[in-house]
Amino acid sequence: MSIRPCATHNTPAICDIYNHYIANTTITFEETPVSVVDMQKRIATTTRSFPWLVYEENEKVLGYAYASTWKDRSAYKYTAEITVYLHPEHCGKGIGGALYKVLIEQLAKNGIHVLLACITIPNLASEKIHKQFGFRQVAHFREVGFKFGRWVDVGYWQKTL
Repeated sequence: MSIRPCATHNTPAICDIYNHYIANTTITFEETPVSVVDMQKRIATTTRSFPWLVYEENEKVLGYAYASTWKDRSAYKYTAEITVYLHPEHCGKGIGGALYKVLIEQLAKNGIHVLLACITIPNLASEKIHKQFGFRQVAHFREVGFKFGRWVDVGYWQKTL
């Protein structure tokens, strides 16, 4: 087991994981699969300011987590939005918690003060992991997304470091 910064060669595996959620769930509101080139651009943009971590076992990426800018205005510079995605065959094994533990420690060392997580409602697994890490729900937006022919709610969870 290894948690480390994402490397370029991890991008295809990250795409496979993320594209599964695009095609099969409302966990992400994206509706078109992301190409490896586009994902590489996203990772490069994100890692200029924030960590992007992968969880590897036997040289296979089983999950990833990253932080990103929440808003572009300068006064938000001590706030980050975080997310975690796991290979669908490896959910419920503690991988998400292991990734979040390292990610949150790194963000705290880098001076981040508030963490936010946007979660599709319902998403019991995501709600559970965020509660385990001390997040609390601070907002519920009704019917802000439309995917798979239905309206979907999202909530925001917050943690102060």
